[in-house]
This record gives sequence, C-alpha cells and structure tokens, in this order.
Amino acid sequence: MEIVGSKKNVEKDMFILSGQSNMAGRGGVTRDKKWDGILPPECRPHPSILRFSAALQWEEASEPLHADIDAAKTCGVGPGMAFANAVRREAEPSLVVVGLVPCAVGGTAIKEWEKGSRLYENMVMRAKESLKEEGGKMRAVLWYQGESDTLSQHHADSYKSNMEKLIQNLRSDLQLPSLPIIQVAIASGDGRYMEKVREAQKSINLPNVVCVDAKGLPLKEDHLHLTTEAQVQLGNLLADAYLEHFASLSS
Repeated sequence: MEIVGSKKNVEKDMFILSGQSNMAGRGGVTRDKKWDGILPPECRPHPSILRFSAALQWEEASEPLHADIDAAKTCGVGPGMAFANAVRREAEPSLVVVGLVPCAVGGTAIKEWEKGSRLYENMVMRAKESLKEEGGKMRAVLWYQGESDTLSQHHADSYKSNMEKLIQNLRSDLQLPSLPIIQVAIASGDGRYMEKVREAQKSINLPNVVCVDAKGLPLKEDHLHLTTEAQVQLGNLLADAYLEHFASLSS
C-alpha cells in the first residue's frame, strides 16, 4: 500500500498527542482489559490520516492510536482520530495529510514529563524524527494529563509551574517558539485535588496556549476514563479549538 504522506509534494500537518491515559485512549476498553473494537464513524481510518509508529515509521492511522506507545496498558478509542477527521474535512478539497505523533502514557504525573525524563526525551525524539520527512510541519501539541496530580496538594499546587516549564522546554528543544498547545482541563482524577489541577490548567497564560474543558463528558464506570462517545466529543472540541485559534497560522 502506498502511503499518501510519503509523497514529497503533499503537505503534512502534524500534531503531537501527549499526556496520560485519556489521551492514549481507554474508550471501549472493558473490565477484562480488552478493547471492544467498536469504532464510531468519526474515528474511521482515512488514507490522508497517518500516525508515526513506535518504530518511527509513517503508516495509515487507525485505532487504537497508542497501542504500541502505551504498550503496557490496553488502549482503545482516544480523541486523536476524531480530531484528525474533523481537521481533514475542514481542509478539503486541499491536498493535506494529517500526521499524528502519539506519545501519551497512562498513569503518568506531570513531573514524569520534565526535561531529562524518559517520557519527555522520547516525546522530543519522536517529534524531531517525524519532522525529518520533507513537507511536514508541526502544527500543535494536544495535551491531556493531570489526573495523577490530583492525589496531593503539593502536586496540584505545583502543576501550573511544571506545565509552563514543559511548554517552554518543548518549544525550545523543537526550535518552535510559537508552537501552539491545546490542553484539556481534566474531567476526573485519582485524588481529592481535581479542582486545584483544573484551576491550574485553565490559568496558564502563555502565548498560543488554549484550554478545552472535558468536564461533563461521559465517564466510564471507573469514573476516571472517558467513554468512546466522550472521546469523539473531545476530539471535535480539540479540532474546533485548533481551527478557531491556530489554523490560520498554517496558511
């Protein structure tokens, strides 16, 4: 099969997907740790949507996007495919490939993403490798993380400064000082300080950083992970935010 994104005259709009389990996707994962395989129309594959695999190769994207990235857990539907399909539809009839760079790992706190950590350095490496092919431009980072930081007041209180450092370091290391960041205000948490983390997420005041709110989206029975339906809704919210705030920067 010929990969559309390998054509050098085709522009590739690329997006980093990072954070923890709700970005990696647990939609449709059952209690016995299996994905039910139910794929909403909004998440269907398309030849113009590619993913950057764990083996650092571009391939046609399909759910679960993070299966070989968050490999220690069972992955299901996340927001990435719904986001990509919405952005792709808006770009038509232009010949644009949407390239997704999955980096999320479940159960990770913000400090585990600081510069020098395995998770951070792997994200930077994957982003740089994905940019090596001619015609690709990194358009934004989609970030959904923070549930693990609701366990203690200290972690919640330091969330804002840690997230701001992460954004600044990532922009510096990728040499993209204006790289847009679309972060998700969490809808759930492992501990009692969820509202403190949400407040921190919504109060970040850096250029080209916007926040969409997942609160109110349907949760699974574990009261932690978004349902498949909720992930589709979130993907559309992320796409709306990108198209409203940042799509004009790519023209």
